[in-house]
Amino acid sequence: MDIIIVGCGKVGSALAADLCSEHNITMIDLGEDKINAVTNDYDVMGIAGNALHTDILEEANVEKTNIFIAVTNSDEVNILSCLIARKMGARHCVSRVRSPEFGKQIVFMREELGISMMVNPDYNAANEIAKVLRYPEAITIESFAKGQVDLAEIRITPGSILDRIALNQLSKRLKLDVLICAVQRGDELIIPNGDFVLRADDKIHITASHSAMVKFFRSISAAYREKRVKSAVLIGGGHVAYHLAKQIIEMGIKVKIIEIDEKRCLELSEALDKVNISCADGTDHDILREERVYDADAVVTLTGIDEENILLSLLAKKNGVNKVVTKVNRMSLIELADTLNLDSVVSPKSITVDQILQYVRAKQNSLGNSVTTLYRLVGDRLEAIEFVVRDKKDYVGVPLKKLKLRSGILIASIVRGNELIIPRGDDCLQVNDSVVVITTSKGFHDLSNIFD
Repeated sequence: MDIIIVGCGKVGSALAADLCSEHNITMIDLGEDKINAVTNDYDVMGIAGNALHTDILEEANVEKTNIFIAVTNSDEVNILSCLIARKMGARHCVSRVRSPEFGKQIVFMREELGISMMVNPDYNAANEIAKVLRYPEAITIESFAKGQVDLAEIRITPGSILDRIALNQLSKRLKLDVLICAVQRGDELIIPNGDFVLRADDKIHITASHSAMVKFFRSISAAYREKRVKSAVLIGGGHVAYHLAKQIIEMGIKVKIIEIDEKRCLELSEALDKVNISCADGTDHDILREERVYDADAVVTLTGIDEENILLSLLAKKNGVNKVVTKVNRMSLIELADTLNLDSVVSPKSITVDQILQYVRAKQNSLGNSVTTLYRLVGDRLEAIEFVVRDKKDYVGVPLKKLKLRSGILIASIVRGNELIIPRGDDCLQVNDSVVVITTSKGFHDLSNIFD
């Protein structure tokens, strides 16, 4: 496909890296240095110029473009460039927006203005954080099939019921229908078979229905109820904090936001009447003690500086906070945060890249059994992909034990109507099934790709 990406920042560059091997990519940015850098690093075309100018879009052959993606730092530029591109012939347009005000107009912009997809990184990051606050034992929680399937990442602690258990004994021991579909052991990433034996300090990815996941966490932790988050402190009062506070208040969690900017505190006070807003420096250790931050069940670090967030999270863990969530954007620091053994790390930029890649893969084979949901896990080494079986192929109706999957692939779940199936050898895929696939390979855009 022909794809134009406007904006050569972290998101635009990450998209170029992922898409350039399969598509014809043209990058547009005002900065000539940025264009030179991205064209040197990846097999893409580059144009230094303003994407709001029709001559620049003509030079990029916008009239032949399958997908136009605008991810600059300006919501207005992203939206307006999409409108111009659409008018000039681009088939599909994707815009990144951050302002909550634009978020309220998504339906209008899609239906009336023709913007196919609007991605709000702050709102989506807040969703991810809310999930892990609902399950404090989890490092990450992802959802598939409109919330019918959960994919959780946890670390096995010494003495856990999971320590030294073979996977083929797991369902019998817990009396739950769950599937462990990937294991990270040190630097090794494993798609396990039934004979695989879990160990303490393994990080595991497990799929189950929502209700089974709740029971799973109760089974592995005698203190599950005591660990439920009843109070949370958010350090930093930006857009993520706003969206997150609105969500977790509805979950019955008592929320305090610490924000240094007085004007922003007034805005938050007007918008969030049930939230305690403290105008103070959340990076000051004395302030944290004065505000009794370490007495909270959870601390979420949301300042605009990654290093500050990591240090504040380490401080919160050292002072006994049960659940700590850290917002980090730079990939190098995300990997560092993992080595520091932080609870949960959330990256708005990574979430944005994943959502746009999901959209591109869906459009890449829109007539086939295409991607509907995509998550990249374990530092992008693992993909969890949801496909919908839209038509009858030669693998439909055939028992899974008779089908040969490619190496490094596991079918993690099948959703048929309201029924969740943890797949066994005798199960078959049927038309209209939602199928979740876990893979250590990349680039799958159709369900048929997973079979040898």
